[in-house]
Amino acid sequence: MTYTVAVSGASGYAGGEILRILAAHPDIEIRTVTAHSNAGQPLIDHQPHLRSLAHLTLQDTTPEILSGHDIVFLALPHGQSGQYTDALGDTPLVIDAGADHRLTSSAAWDSFYGGDFHEPWAYGVPELLVAGAKQREHLRGATRIAAPGCNASTVSLSLVPGVAAGVIDPGDIVSVLAVGPSGAGKSLKQNLLASEILGSANPYAVGGTHRHIPEIRQAIAAASEVDPQGIRISFTPVLVPMSRGILATSTAPIVPGVTDAEIRTAWESAYGDETFVQLLPEGRFPRTADVLGANTALIGLAIDRAANRVTVVTAVDNLVKGTAGAAIQSMNIALGLPEDRALSINGVAP
Repeated sequence: MTYTVAVSGASGYAGGEILRILAAHPDIEIRTVTAHSNAGQPLIDHQPHLRSLAHLTLQDTTPEILSGHDIVFLALPHGQSGQYTDALGDTPLVIDAGADHRLTSSAAWDSFYGGDFHEPWAYGVPELLVAGAKQREHLRGATRIAAPGCNASTVSLSLVPGVAAGVIDPGDIVSVLAVGPSGAGKSLKQNLLASEILGSANPYAVGGTHRHIPEIRQAIAAASEVDPQGIRISFTPVLVPMSRGILATSTAPIVPGVTDAEIRTAWESAYGDETFVQLLPEGRFPRTADVLGANTALIGLAIDRAANRVTVVTAVDNLVKGTAGAAIQSMNIALGLPEDRALSINGVAP
């Protein structure tokens, strides 16, 4: 069966990456692409690397144009998806790459986003532990999927195995992330200009203000019996001069009495049979270059007994495993297709 697809926000980074992966998907026909200010222009003018889609023209983003497809991807700024999802009730599968349907707490939404709160959808991170199972079980047959925040899923994949196994304390988590500016989208912003970021590292959303914090706390709570109020995370992202990628370094205290073997076993048990989330051998740590263009999260684990903390270093491509790849992997599961269809574990080097 071939599924017809519409992609909104198709002139942006997330929309372009969704299109790049779907263009190689044998079960997908990309029929419609939409945008706002760029509507009426050829897609190729905004995504010149997508040569196989040069025949497509960006249309207006309206419910009428998006409807009538088997699958709709929404790659819109936060707070804008809800107005369309409410009008796409007859669409068999809708996947939102924005934040509108990620959070289960309206209070968290009000605190970090504001505006109308929309019902949470199935969370699009298949490998996450959820109450002893994997999130992919909640994605099978799903009709509404919320793709993750790239920083949030990276930190959650890093730490959830340790919290679920009871080997680390989620009450004192510290995460510092080196992040490529493509995660902020294509909008013209002074702090994202090449002259501002080349040769520099720039922290942003410092001091507990980043919007992905409640998403991380939600994922950690879902994987364990920990009270969400007991999950405390110091989260600091830093823009670095690479177009795409996240290198997240997260640490948390070791629970008293836990052995080194028990710590490593927690991550081995969680990801030992996963294709796209891989724990590296002891003493090895990932680079963002190793996952460029891949739907892969590589994890390095260190046990720092002097500080009594576990350190987890995780690398992802923020536009693939962090966004578009996670969305399409979740789509494959929802449709009963092979989970790895059109997705690569291999990066691009050098």
